Amino acid sequence: MTRPTRKLLETLKGHAQPIPPVWLMRQAGRYLPEYRATRTKAGGFLDLCYTPELAAEVTLQPIRRYGFDAAILFADILLVPDALGQPLSFQEGEGPKLAPIRSEAELATLKPEATRPKFGRVFETVARLRQDLPHETTLIGFCGAPWTVATYMVAGGGSSDQADARAWAYRDPAGFGRLIDLLTDVSVEYLSGQVAAGADALQIFDTWAGSLPDNEFARWVTEPTTRMVAALKSRHPEIPTIAFPRGAASQAKAFAAATKVDGLSCDTSMPLPAMADLGDTVCVQGNLDPLLLVAGGPALDARVDALKAAMAGKPYIFNLGHGIVPQTPPENVARLIARLRQTSG
Repeated sequence: MTRPTRKLLETLKGHAQPIPPVWLMRQAGRYLPEYRATRTKAGGFLDLCYTPELAAEVTLQPIRRYGFDAAILFADILLVPDALGQPLSFQEGEGPKLAPIRSEAELATLKPEATRPKFGRVFETVARLRQDLPHETTLIGFCGAPWTVATYMVAGGGSSDQADARAWAYRDPAGFGRLIDLLTDVSVEYLSGQVAAGADALQIFDTWAGSLPDNEFARWVTEPTTRMVAALKSRHPEIPTIAFPRGAASQAKAFAAATKVDGLSCDTSMPLPAMADLGDTVCVQGNLDPLLLVAGGPALDARVDALKAAMAGKPYIFNLGHGIVPQTPPENVARLIARLRQTSG
């Protein structure tokens, strides 16, 4: 018997689908009661990320509930600095806290050779997922892009403008470049390990790409991503990669051409005509406003229809312009899926 096709992988190869495949960023999260129950069972957030049985469970929950075309590994982009030895904690209601890295001496405390024990737990989660997922469901591995991860490492947590990382990059580009190079190399190893464990595709999240001016964007966003994609293609030529340079709509086409990614994920600010234009050269993913999932109703239906119409005939993966927010009613996600998959006639 022929196994079902993984629609999302076919789309990433450039083959448009009559009904686009769909998954949603943060589809495993606090909006789901079953996720909240599992997180309570785990204790802390890092305990959830590093316990393969529980991390696999929360990854599978939205697949069971909605039948998405892809599951994305449940983890966090800051597991990379944590595995490197930068102390990390998550404070309830405050977000991540790290011991800031702002000098050559502090950079020297990071140990790429020491990442295997913590990365190994993530790889075990991936292996469990590939075993438990339906064959037709694509398994996406991921990491944060070097620039975005560096902004947290330098600031010691989240920030509104990524000022600490930007200042180090201006003041000492060689020193900051060593941090970016380290993250680039370690992230390739991390993603390659996910592929070896069973990931079918990869996504690189550059959440804060849009905070950089054009010349700095090329140096700290485009160039590291280009190196990562080239290294991964060399090791795993059959594994497609999606990049998400959030907030960088004006540079999206040049970024896609330079990096040679298989898919480009677009944030909510990307106009539909620009997305359709991009779809002539690369598989496009996105860009529904997550707040439309909170609102639901006719406004959600209309935008789903508009996205589907704009991207008809092009390789397109339906997704959000950023992650699902915690206040999202689960029934609105079901409505989205039903609306997207309905056929005329």
